[in-house]
Amino acid sequence: MHAVTLHSLPLFVRLHGRPVILVGDDEATAPKRRLLERAGAVVVGEDEPHARLAIVAEDDAAVARLKARGVLVNAVDRPELCDFTLPAIVDRAPVLIAIGTGGVSAGLAAAVRQRLEAVLPASLGRLAAALHGARAALRAALPDGAARRRAIGAALAPGAALDPLADYDGRDAADAVLAAGAATGVVRLELASDDPDDLTLRQARWLAAADCVTHRRDVPPAILDRARADAVRQACDAPPTAATGLTVDIGMRR
Repeated sequence: MHAVTLHSLPLFVRLHGRPVILVGDDEATAPKRRLLERAGAVVVGEDEPHARLAIVAEDDAAVARLKARGVLVNAVDRPELCDFTLPAIVDRAPVLIAIGTGGVSAGLAAAVRQRLEAVLPASLGRLAAALHGARAALRAALPDGAARRRAIGAALAPGAALDPLADYDGRDAADAVLAAGAATGVVRLELASDDPDDLTLRQARWLAAADCVTHRRDVPPAILDRARADAVRQACDAPPTAATGLTVDIGMRR
């Protein structure tokens, strides 16, 4: 099974004080204007020479002119013409969650957003702020970056002290992370399927936490893609006997 190619690369762009072109009638563009203004953008017309992004409704000629200038364009309701799309947004500032379908179905993105709105507590933003405030203390107590990341992951695990899906009670984030500790050593996963959707929640969590992923050569890239992007990946014929940090070793059950 081959690795899945991303349809688009999700990015968060800071637009405060920056010009963004908006073209189209008021009915079609009013929701886009509100969104841009909420992000702090300066909404301008097509003739603004310094704008690098544009949203265009019902004007294919304007789309062509802007693209010829090198402007990235969102063509409303025409995904085949879009350089970028606008996601449905869950806002738990400073946490932002964007749900996109590549312009295929705004209704589906909205439905997923509504489900997430019901699941994510209002206190998620306060938890993020608490973790940011704990950075200096955690760097001093855990100078090794990998150990610090594992400890934070342990504190944020389901049912742990800082579980992000539970209401944050205002406890000291640094103390919670240091008390949670971090997993180290070698964890071995023997998989019965080469489909990443068949991973159990526990297996997916181990992969997401690993500093290093060792694997037999028949483990497909789609499975390895479930690990962190910065985790070391190493094909080997036999499981390692020791590890620095947390190593997840994967083999296929045959």
